[in-house]
Amino acid sequence: MSYLGLNTTTDDHAAKASPADVRRKNRQLIFRLLFPTNQYSRAELGRRTGLSRVAVSDVVGQMLEEGLLRETGQVPSGGKGKRGTLLSIDIDRLRIISIDLTQEHLLHGAVTNLLGQPLRHAEVTLNTGSFVSVDVIIELIEKMLGMSDGEVIGIGVSSPGVVDNGVVRSSTMRGWNNLDLSTPIAEHFGLEVNVSNDVTAAMLTERFFGQGGPNMLFVRIERGIGSAILLSDTPVIGELHAAGEIGHISIDLDGPLCPCGKRGCLETMISGTALKKQLSAADVEQHQNILARAGRYLGQALSMPVGLLDMADVCVYGQPNIINETFIDAAQQYLDAATSSSFHKHTVIRRCECGPDITVQGEAIAVVFQHLAK
Repeated sequence: MSYLGLNTTTDDHAAKASPADVRRKNRQLIFRLLFPTNQYSRAELGRRTGLSRVAVSDVVGQMLEEGLLRETGQVPSGGKGKRGTLLSIDIDRLRIISIDLTQEHLLHGAVTNLLGQPLRHAEVTLNTGSFVSVDVIIELIEKMLGMSDGEVIGIGVSSPGVVDNGVVRSSTMRGWNNLDLSTPIAEHFGLEVNVSNDVTAAMLTERFFGQGGPNMLFVRIERGIGSAILLSDTPVIGELHAAGEIGHISIDLDGPLCPCGKRGCLETMISGTALKKQLSAADVEQHQNILARAGRYLGQALSMPVGLLDMADVCVYGQPNIINETFIDAAQQYLDAATSSSFHKHTVIRRCECGPDITVQGEAIAVVFQHLAK
C-alpha cells in the first residue's frame, strides 16, 4: 500500500492480514476507484476490484455511515432486472482544515470537502521577516474550525522545505529546523494531522484535478524552487524525506552565493524572486532573453532526473508572467537536445493550469488518504 493509498490490493491478496487490515485496505480500494468524481454501483465495484459481493456491501455500508460515500441515483436501465444504486464520494458531510504556509506575507487556510475543494477561506497577515510560530498556526486553525459546517476529520499543513513525519527538518523560507508541527497541533485539537511538503501537496491537485497522470515530475517555481515525483501513483519521498529538493542543486559553481552555502544553486538563478529582480532591472526587450535563459537552466537541471526515471511528463507551476511560452519553449528545447533517444519517449514540459488553491486542495487530499489508512 502506497503513501496515498493509491496502489491496490484485493481481499484475496490480503488473506493473511487481520480482519481490520482487510477492511481498511478494501475501503481504500473502493474510495480510490470513486475518487474524485466517478460513480459506480456496488456490483460494478465488485467487478473492478475482485472483491466479493459481501465484502463490497460490508465496506460500502460502513463508508456510507461514516459520510465518506453517498448514494446518487440508479444505474441507467439496460434491460431486465433491478437497477443498481450508484455510489460516489460524499462532499456534503465531512470537512478538512487545510493550511498553506508557502506564501511570504500571509498564512492561508481553507475549509474543504473530501475533494479538497475550498468552501471557506481565512488568512493571517504576517509582518515582513516575522517568525511563524506554531501558536500562530493554531490560531488560524481555530478560526477555520469555527467556520466549518460539517464534521472535521483532519487537519493538513503544507510547508516548504524537508518534511519528515510531521517535523519540518529544514525550511530556509521559514527559518525552521527540526520544528515539530504535527504533535502540538494534534494535541491541541484532538484531530488527525498531516504535514506535507508544499510541492508534493500541489502535485496531488495536478494529479486529480489537472492533466497529470500516475507518472509525473512536478516543479514549483515561486519564491523558491522545489519538485515532486510521482511514480505509479506513489510519491517519491526519499530516504531522508528530501526527494525533489532541486532548488539547492548547483548548476554553476561560480554563480551567486546561496543561503545554503553553495554557489550557483538553481534557486538563486531562476526562482520567482530571482527572476523578478532580473526582469525589473532589465529593458523590456531583454525580458525574453532572461526568461529563455531561465528555461534552459531548468531544462539542464531536469535532464538528469528525466533520463534516469524515463519520465515523459513534466509539469511546471508558477506565475504566468514568468512560466510563460518563452520559458517553457526554451526548457523544452534544451531537454529534447539532452534526453531524446531511440529508447526514451519524448518528454513534454507543460505549464500547470491549476489555480491559486492548488496547495490547500492537495494538502486536503493528503489528509483524506491518511484518514482512510487509519
